[in-house]
Amino acid sequence: MKKYKVAVIVGSLRKESYNLKTAKVLMEIAPESLSTELLDIAGIPMYNQDLEENTPKEWVELRENVKKYDALLFLTPEYNRSVPAVLKNALDVGSRPPGKSCWNAKPAAIVSVSTGSISGFGANHHLRQSLTFLNVPTMAQPEAYIGGVADLFDDQGNLTNNSTKEFLKTFMLAFEKWVITHLE
Repeated sequence: MKKYKVAVIVGSLRKESYNLKTAKVLMEIAPESLSTELLDIAGIPMYNQDLEENTPKEWVELRENVKKYDALLFLTPEYNRSVPAVLKNALDVGSRPPGKSCWNAKPAAIVSVSTGSISGFGANHHLRQSLTFLNVPTMAQPEAYIGGVADLFDDQGNLTNNSTKEFLKTFMLAFEKWVITHLE
């Protein structure tokens, strides 16, 4: 069985982030063909084209690291009906210089996670819009909006809601098919 390297990119910096907890669940239940790793985007300096002349090492590292992966799995909270700045910054940094985007043509999926009932719908769709421009084929179905997440985990960070677990398993199986379809 062929293995595909998947970068798991979490758009929340909080240590006890529900997005991070959900990412860990997805990594645990990922099909065997998907080898998942967290890709840390926390320390990347904000994009400023003036810095391209003396490119920050963190930008170079992000660009090189993303190139090592076959596929991308994004988890995002919703901030003001959009994605957090850290996630958008990572996309901007990785998309430069023009014509050399490290994101190009990598199959992806998005999970938005929120304590609210709208489930990060706005962030999910803003991220999808950016990924379309970056030529990242993003899985359309099943869509993954996890709302009311504060009630889904116990104090130790374990997902306790069985219907959510089953949905996430279905989601990851669909993602596996999506990755295989785009890479074989």
